[in-house]
Amino acid sequence: MIIKQKTLNYKTKERLDFLDITDKVHEFVAETGIKDGIVNIQTLHTTTSIIVNEDEPLLIQDMKNHFRELAREDAYYGHNDFDIRIAHMHGMDEYKNGHSHCLAAYLPTNVTLNVVDGKVTFGKWQRIFFIELDHARDRKVQLQVMGE
Repeated sequence: MIIKQKTLNYKTKERLDFLDITDKVHEFVAETGIKDGIVNIQTLHTTTSIIVNEDEPLLIQDMKNHFRELAREDAYYGHNDFDIRIAHMHGMDEYKNGHSHCLAAYLPTNVTLNVVDGKVTFGKWQRIFFIELDHARDRKVQLQVMGE
């Protein structure tokens, strides 16, 4: 059994920024030389997500609209009420992002995909997306490939 890992660094641009990271995952799997196994793609943040879906502009806009409705920014979140919140306050760099954390509860933090004959297996339209649920900032995604 061989295990290889790599961390990808991204700078997101906005809330609900969909970054297609499929090609980077393919490149890393090829670099490892692993022929058969699995690749796990994991976000290292509580307000981001990893999903597999189709890269079609209208569908991505539909998902963004749905996510905005599911966790509205203008709703009340105790997490955003700095007059009463005392846990995990980070001073000046604390954001009102209760909506992002609530949305993240519905979305996966990782996906695991099969590696067969040295390639990640996909359906015809499948792509891997890293999604920013909060605001623009530096982010990390960790890849781990296991197999032989």
